[in-house]
Amino acid sequence: MGEKPGLIDFSVVIPTYRRNNQLEEALASVLQQSGVTLEIIVIDDCPDGSARDVVAALQDSRVEYQRNPNPTGGVPSVVRNLGWARARGQFVHFLDDDDIVPGGHYQVVKATFETHPEVGLVFGRIEPFGNCSEVQLRHERHYFNEAARIASVCGRLGTRLAFTSQMLFGHAMLVCSAGVVRRESVERIGGFDPGIRLFEDADFYARVMRECGAYYIDRVVLRYRIGSPSLMHSPTPAPAQLLQQTSGRRRMQRKYLKKRGLLEFCTLVIFARTVLRIV
Repeated sequence: MGEKPGLIDFSVVIPTYRRNNQLEEALASVLQQSGVTLEIIVIDDCPDGSARDVVAALQDSRVEYQRNPNPTGGVPSVVRNLGWARARGQFVHFLDDDDIVPGGHYQVVKATFETHPEVGLVFGRIEPFGNCSEVQLRHERHYFNEAARIASVCGRLGTRLAFTSQMLFGHAMLVCSAGVVRRESVERIGGFDPGIRLFEDADFYARVMRECGAYYIDRVVLRYRIGSPSLMHSPTPAPAQLLQQTSGRRRMQRKYLKKRGLLEFCTLVIFARTVLRIV
């Protein structure tokens, strides 16, 4: 489209690893957005560059293909960091390659950022779908309905510490694809922590919330594909998965303690386990 650097509204960063059919759907959902300017940066983490043909078939100059020169085999933090470093947009959306962006989403997000210049993150409701069992899908709907309720409460409290405490010590309110951040906020916190394999998005958003603030919009911002089994919300996670989740959360909490100190750390623990639960 010929936009000059700094004049693009949204940079959409999509890491991908051998999910070409889902990637096509994700790309289509972004390209049908209207009323905004955008670029899409597809970072292929597959050694054989399996997504190259998907991007080439689009013949759309807004979509850029990059192959990770040092494939990780599925470590999303590393791949997302490669993507946002190339981003030129005012806002960055880290979209997983199997998720779907609802129509009109970016227009709403841009207007929200313009109305709330003090915040670095806008997020909202998540609508799960997929080929998983009906039991799993009900479990996911319940999880994200509860996440939306908690996010709404945190928003009404009017403090970034409410959002942060919930991400650190409670029910994670969003997945990676459900948030859009100002590019300057990503720069400010240094992107994703490559030392976290699972829970890396919760760590990322907790740091953005604390440093830059967040705003919750009560509308569906993402159609979130659920696999079978679910990676993050399985009622019976595999021991290895549970270990990675626990390790990621503990690393996130240790970093916060080191940066913010014991007093704030303990205050947020108490806040998450008393005030938020009561409200």
